[in-house]
Order: sequence, then C-alpha cells, then structure tokens
Amino acid sequence: MSQSSPMGIEVSAFSGKDRSLAGFLLSGRWPENTREWTQFLAIAVRFAAMPGLVPTTMVFRAVEELPDDPDPETVGLVTVAGPVLGEGAPLPGQFADPQPPALLVLHPPSETRPSTPEAEGVASGCVLLPGVPHLGLDHRAGWVEAQADGTVTRLVSRVGVTLGDDPDIAVLATLCG
Repeated sequence: MSQSSPMGIEVSAFSGKDRSLAGFLLSGRWPENTREWTQFLAIAVRFAAMPGLVPTTMVFRAVEELPDDPDPETVGLVTVAGPVLGEGAPLPGQFADPQPPALLVLHPPSETRPSTPEAEGVASGCVLLPGVPHLGLDHRAGWVEAQADGTVTRLVSRVGVTLGDDPDIAVLATLCG
C-alpha cells in the first residue's frame, strides 16, 4: 500500500521567447494520482485564461528532464509540445515511446465554449494519464474550466476513460500512439 508523500508539489510557470506559456516546472514531487493531476491542470488552465499566454489550443507533455542548473527539489517539467493543429503540431504517435506520464491540452478563452452561460473569458483543458489496459491499468483523465480571476467553473476527474468519448482525450490518445 502506498502512502502520499508529505512533501507538496510546487508549480512554477515559465514563458518562451514570444512571452507565451512554454510550460511548468514541478518541484517537490510528481502528482501521484488522478486527483493531483487534475489539481495541477486547474493551475495550468488558470494560466491559459490569462490574455495572450496561450495563443491557440496547445498540447503539453510531462517530461522527467530537468533544466540546466535546477533547484535540488525540481522533479521535472510539463512543456509545450506544440499547437493541436498547424505548423509545429505534434504528429500522431509522436509520444508513443517513451510514453509520457501525462499529456495535456489547454484551450484559451477564444477557443473555449463555457459550460455555464454566466462564465466569461474561461479557458479549459484536459489531462490524459495514459494507462496500460491489457495490464489492468485504466486510462485516467481530468477536465477543468476556469476564469482568469482563478474561479474554477468546472472540474471533473475520471478513471476508466474510453479514449473515443471526448474530443480532447481522442486527440491526446492519438499522440500516444
């Protein structure tokens, strides 16, 4: 039986040369379960809701690589892999080997249809935690919708996700091969 680590997860965003969101630095430890990955997604979606940080729908992937001269507590990165469509988009199967522990898609407000009519300027996102179904490890996922002021208007996490049931999951599953 595993227990959660008492050490928390610290998340720091970083931008690229064009000042758009390039990814997140994770320190302390990796998220350990679907709930923690969905909580991380909530942070990422709040950044996506900020005007100009995410110019179009983007794919991000978790990598265990570390930046140059990392803080001793750094465990890895969640980095931008490219837009979902167009130039620089990841190709189907690109993340099949090695498969990342998590893939995310972030939609800026201009590409998000709010789930409630009173929510304005919301961004949304999805995290896929690829499983190995033939070994009994289900695919897991989380979805978040949030406003720039930090208000979360939707948060859902599920175990046993069917890859074709949701467009975001289908896209991320295609990238995993």
